[in-house]
Amino acid sequence: MIRDAVREFAASEVAPRAEEIDRSDEFPRDLVEKAAELDFLGIVIPETYGGAGLDHVCFALFVEEIAARSGSLAVILDVHTSVGSEPILFAGTEEQKRRFLPDMAAGRKLGAFALTEPDSGSDAASLKTSAVRDGNGWRLNGTKTFITNMGVADLYIVLARTNQEQRGARGVTAFIVENGADGLEFGRPMEKMGLHGSPTGEVILHDVFVPAENLLGDEGGGFKIAMRALDSGRIGISAQAIGLARGAMEVASGYVKERRQFGKAIAEQQAIQFMIADRFTEIEAARIMTLRAAAECDRGQAFTRLASMAKLFSTDMAMRATVDAVQLLGGYGYIKEFPVERYFRDAKATQIYEGTNQIQRIVIARDLLAG
Repeated sequence: MIRDAVREFAASEVAPRAEEIDRSDEFPRDLVEKAAELDFLGIVIPETYGGAGLDHVCFALFVEEIAARSGSLAVILDVHTSVGSEPILFAGTEEQKRRFLPDMAAGRKLGAFALTEPDSGSDAASLKTSAVRDGNGWRLNGTKTFITNMGVADLYIVLARTNQEQRGARGVTAFIVENGADGLEFGRPMEKMGLHGSPTGEVILHDVFVPAENLLGDEGGGFKIAMRALDSGRIGISAQAIGLARGAMEVASGYVKERRQFGKAIAEQQAIQFMIADRFTEIEAARIMTLRAAAECDRGQAFTRLASMAKLFSTDMAMRATVDAVQLLGGYGYIKEFPVERYFRDAKATQIYEGTNQIQRIVIARDLLAG
C-alpha cells in the first residue's frame, strides 16, 4: 500500500516536474510540501511524535519510487528522513523528540546532516569543527561541506570536537543547530554534475551558540551517533540507486520496443535482450539486498555490513544500468530530450556520498574478518 501510494504521487506530481527541476536547479519546495501532506516526511517517526510510525522497509520502498522519477527530490527527502531526523529519534532526549520530531514529521522543519569538512571526508573522525563550553551551552566554529539541504533545512545535526586534546572519534559530539542561529552562514550552492534542485554546499559556523538542551546524546558520543545514522542512511541511498536504475531502464525498455532498425524493433536483437535481462536482474537483486538490510534494522539486529553491501552493490549497479540505458537509446540517450542522461548524472553521486564505495568495501571486510 505504501509503495502504491508513493508510486501514484511520483507519477502524478513528481514525474511531470523532474525535467524542469533538473533544468532550473530550483529547490522543489512545493513537492516537499505535497510529500509532507501525504505523511511521507515522517515515515519512520513514531505516531507518538506525529509520524506515520512505519519501518525502514517502507522507507526504502518510498525512496525507490521517488527516485524512479526524480533523483533530486529523492535525496532531499531521504536525507531529511534518515540522517536528518533519525539521530534525534535514537539519541535524543524525550524533550528533544517532542520539541523537534512533530515539526519534522509534518514537514514544517526540514533536516540536514553536517559531518563532512573540507579536510575530513572519508576520514570523518579527523574533523576540526570545534565546540567550546560557554555558560549554559557551547560555541561552535568550523566549516562543513557537501551538505545536502544546505540553506533550506531548518535543523542541522552537526558533529563537532568538544575535546580538543583528544584526536579521533572519541572527542566528537553531536549537536542540533537550528537555522537562524547567530553566526550560522551558508555558502553558495555548488554547481553539480547532477541532482540539480537539491542544494549542496558549505555550512559555516562562526561562534554559533548552541544551548545545552540541543546537545544530542552524550558528550564525546557523537561519532557513534553519526555512524549509526549513516548505516540506516545507506539503506536510503541504496533505494535511491535502485529507483534511478529502474527509471532509466524503464525508459530504455520502452524505447527499444519502438525503435526499428534493419526492418524490426531493436528489442528483437539478442544483444539488446541480454542487456535488458542483465540489468533488471541486478535491479531485483539490489532491491532484495536493500530490503533485507532494512528488515534487520527494524528488528534491532546488527545491519552495518548488510547496509554497506547493499549500498556498494546497488550504486555500482545503478551506474551499469544508467550507462546501458544511454547506450540503448544511442544518440538520443546523449541528449536532454530523453531523461536517461539525467538518470546517469544523478546515479554517479550515489557511489560517492554517505561513504564512498571504496569505504564500503573496507567496512564490509572489517566486519567479515573481525575476530
